[in-house]
Amino acid sequence: MRKRIINHGSQDILPPDRHWLNLEALADVEVTSEDAAHPIESALIPGDGSGWRAEQPGQQTVRLLFHEPQRIKRMNLVFQENDRERTQQFVLRWLSDTGQFYREIVRQQYNFSPPDTTSEVEDFSVELDGVTALELSIVPDISGGSARASLNQLRLA
Repeated sequence: MRKRIINHGSQDILPPDRHWLNLEALADVEVTSEDAAHPIESALIPGDGSGWRAEQPGQQTVRLLFHEPQRIKRMNLVFQENDRERTQQFVLRWLSDTGQFYREIVRQQYNFSPPDTTSEVEDFSVELDGVTALELSIVPDISGGSARASLNQLRLA
């Protein structure tokens, strides 16, 4: 897996018998920021750590660039916040092998309120053919606070 840091422009919760795509072999990844102790591989490769975290606060982007167009039927994302109360927004977009513009899959907000509400698990069934890129945009605190974006897990099938 090749990785690039770009400028702005966990745990497995589901059963291990799912046939997740091997993102390490199938895609390159771009991120706008990365904490060296929490690299993006930690969120994309099963059993590879505690998830990804941005080095800087504010909106961040994680982009998967597939070597060959993919068919995606399921997306699983896990976000975790144990320390601060905040409202996070994320947007998932995809680019097809015939398209010129990213198409939005989902836009969602979620309230973290530790210690009671500390995780967000999203499992989407989709029918996406010819996916050449998948983009996850995270606004960690819609009120503009100093929270850093993080992602415990991203799995695709």
